[in-house]
Amino acid sequence: MRIVKKIAMGLAAVFLCGLCFGMVQEARQKDLASQVIRLHVLAASDTEEDQTNKLAVRDAVLAAAQPIVDGAKTAEEAKELLSDALPDLAAAGETALRDAGCAYAVTATLSVDHFPTREYEDFSLPAGNYTALRIVIGEGEGHNWWCVVFPPLCMGSVTEETAESFLTEDAVKLITEDNEDYVLRFKALELWDSLKSLLTKDA
Repeated sequence: MRIVKKIAMGLAAVFLCGLCFGMVQEARQKDLASQVIRLHVLAASDTEEDQTNKLAVRDAVLAAAQPIVDGAKTAEEAKELLSDALPDLAAAGETALRDAGCAYAVTATLSVDHFPTREYEDFSLPAGNYTALRIVIGEGEGHNWWCVVFPPLCMGSVTEETAESFLTEDAVKLITEDNEDYVLRFKALELWDSLKSLLTKDA
């Protein structure tokens, strides 16, 4: 019985440590999310043509959004600027489609969406809820494309110096550190996210 009790206590301790670790990482993700605005482009479908058009719309929207957010110092400022420019951003996407001989409508909105962990060439973003510039092409039934519109992390190579111009030191470390601990933190956050979903569902 003593062995069983020790095992149970050990498992409970591991579980509690996991919970604490997950909560800490969630707090870090929320802090990061308050400093960035994601870009979420939804293709009309998964046909080769529509996926190609998605990238054309992405490029057009990024090009149109960049000068809009250039003067912003914070994500909140960038959000206000983008909110006023949503019709222009949608129009930029539609122009790109017309140039490609496509007649889909494009809608642009700002919303809070849940994103999975996403790895890019120079940085990674943990799973969680983020404010996003959401670009929907047609019915938006195809594969998505994600990145970041503020700070301008999708425009060229990302360096720590670029990120540090807009993000806190902790946020920069969270998205740019590339080691085993970094992977562990993201996995812990995903597990914590899944556990919360189960607890909420059961409630």
